[in-house]
Amino acid sequence: MREEYDFTNARKNPYVKKVKKQITINIDSEAIDYFKEQSAVSGIPYQTLINLYLADCASKHRKINVSWE
Repeated sequence: MREEYDFTNARKNPYVKKVKKQITINIDSEAIDYFKEQSAVSGIPYQTLINLYLADCASKHRKINVSWE
């Protein structure tokens, strides 16, 4: 084993997944039920669906439109 290695021409691993951060969040039962129904139809875990939806909103810089009825 060498005493020292040269990483000047190193590059990031392209196969590493994006890092996810675990959080705790309160979500209404109706919203969770909706994503669980979508999960049953698509075969994708509901937490992944929620993450995909939120990531899509963030990447498209969607603004929140809250209307109180």
